[in-house]
Amino acid sequence: MRVRPSCFSLLLCAVGLVGCRSVPGKPLPGSEAKRPDQVLDFATLYQANCSACHGDQGRMGAAISLANPAYLAFAGTANLERIIASGVPGTMMPPFGKSAGGMLTDPQIAALAQGMVSRWGSPTMPPNPLPYASSLRGDVPQGQKTFVLFCARCHGADGQGAVAGATRTGSLVEPAYLALVSDQGLRSLIVAGQPEQGMPGSSSDLSGAGARAMTGQEVADVVAWLASHRIATPGQPYPTHP
Repeated sequence: MRVRPSCFSLLLCAVGLVGCRSVPGKPLPGSEAKRPDQVLDFATLYQANCSACHGDQGRMGAAISLANPAYLAFAGTANLERIIASGVPGTMMPPFGKSAGGMLTDPQIAALAQGMVSRWGSPTMPPNPLPYASSLRGDVPQGQKTFVLFCARCHGADGQGAVAGATRTGSLVEPAYLALVSDQGLRSLIVAGQPEQGMPGSSSDLSGAGARAMTGQEVADVVAWLASHRIATPGQPYPTHP
């Protein structure tokens, strides 16, 4: 008679344990959602933080194309991580690193930069001979001459756009455009180009004259000439409120 209650109690405990594992609404082991700062999947991070400006597949967005092996070789992983973390002051590129007020951790920033290089880079492409940042001082008058030599075929001698084949290019000296792009952004576009839009980089034969690439000084001169078209109050009819 004393054994029966004991067996019954054990049976109740066993049923209770099994039932607790299948309580409706209780997460199953391994099914818990990760906290946002634990996500390290490149596709998830890129879609949430980068695709709106750089395009779903790293190209054809409002900002510079990231799915460009020439740009990735030019910038390098270290610069990519720095840009993602700290942003680019004076442009629409905000900081994403927690240390700068963003939401991404250092491992997440590294996952983004390394994911871009592994997905869109080219292991056979040697590093660009020009450094990412230039210490050369650009010459504005010489930059205009260099622009005519290398860039006028597609962008017009004055940089205001031209018809190149079946494509019409936009103005590169429009103040509204220059207000949204940094000098480094201009340099990156000149050096790396935008292949998906038919724009070659500076290492290509841009002019047909001499079949040579642009030198570092020539790139600096063109950037200086383009930047000289910036104005203090782009898009505003008056420098100060009337």
